[in-house]
Amino acid sequence: MSISKKNKEKAKNLGTFFLFAGPSLFFFCMAILVPLMFGIYLTFTDWNGISKEKNIIGLQNYVTAFQDGSFWQSLLLTMIFTMISVLLVNYVAFLLARLVTSGVRFQNFYRASFFTPNLIGGVVLGYIWQFIFGRVLVAFGKSMGIGFLSKSWLSSTNLAVAALILVTIWQYSGYMMLIYIAGLMNIPKELIEAGKIDGCDDKKCRKYIVMPLMTSSFIICIFLTITRCFMTYDLNFSLTEGNPFGSTVMASMYVYRKAFSEKNYGLGQTEAIILFVVCAIVSMLQIYVTKRKEVEA
Repeated sequence: MSISKKNKEKAKNLGTFFLFAGPSLFFFCMAILVPLMFGIYLTFTDWNGISKEKNIIGLQNYVTAFQDGSFWQSLLLTMIFTMISVLLVNYVAFLLARLVTSGVRFQNFYRASFFTPNLIGGVVLGYIWQFIFGRVLVAFGKSMGIGFLSKSWLSSTNLAVAALILVTIWQYSGYMMLIYIAGLMNIPKELIEAGKIDGCDDKKCRKYIVMPLMTSSFIICIFLTITRCFMTYDLNFSLTEGNPFGSTVMASMYVYRKAFSEKNYGLGQTEAIILFVVCAIVSMLQIYVTKRKEVEA
């Protein structure tokens, strides 16, 4: 084939690529890459988010961010909240998936019911549960003489975080359940039957057959749960607003307040970049570790 024909073929393939992938690539750049690069630029300025002036101050925002104890406290709270939520969300979701794939009656109804909380927006969800924690559970606790329900969980510095975790489990478990259902339904029944013929009971089949084949589903669900929990803002805002006494201010809310309430957009953007980097590192470590286990399995 001559050089001119090769060039024409390459040009044709390139034209086909941009014809189909061009629009998506354009919107990806405009919605993701350009704002990200502009945000990184703002971390080197003292912009307040309103004025036209953006004075370059070098690495001062990064120095201030690393010296901001309140930011690191909110980040630590976010990591604790994420760790507990990820474990419980995926545990509950897997149990629900096992339940609705076991042949129980009305399993399709249960699937729809468990998934429904994920359809409710985080802000609306927060206000609904704020009413439940502040009124419904308090009235029930007083009438039944249950001490820890007689006062609103949202008024306690410890129980307010527990309330956030509980609502997060209620919201995300149904969505993760669907991914686990897909994984469970893709396991060949012949393998389960062969295991039982070889003398494996249900526990051993689950340990040596089901769990290894579900590794890819675990990777996806854990990754999605980590990213969602790290970036939690709407539920944090509507359910607790960071109260009581700022004990439930997580990183996303802290960054928002720093940028928009305190009019310190440069510092807020810097702390947002740090939050993004931490979330990316945790997510990549999770994928790396679980991928290794998938290979071993």
